Amino acid sequence: RSSDLPYLIEYPLDPATQDFRVDEDLVKNSGKFLLLDRMLPELRKRGHKVLIFSQMTQMLDILLDFCYLRKYNFSRLDGSMSYEEREENIGKFNMDPEEIGKHT
Repeated sequence: RSSDLPYLIEYPLDPATQDFRVDEDLVKNSGKFLLLDRMLPELRKRGHKVLIFSQMTQMLDILLDFCYLRKYNFSRLDGSMSYEEREENIGKFNMDPEEIGKHT
């Protein structure tokens, strides 16, 4: 198991559909995701908001897959978004106590 995410190098594909495979291996193959998987439920249970920073938009893409897998609400903020989209996501993050923020 790697502490970094091997999906940054090569994202596995579903052999039947050739779509990206989003399953438990996403979490099990990275020490950082295993830790995040343990921390987020506890932080949310205690009422904490979570904001995750990354320098790489590719990492944000993988974090979004993780959020879909775990059924977490999320807001994404990065330079590829319009000003209006960023404003809307900032508002969602600030207003929704269940929202997780990801930012580059």
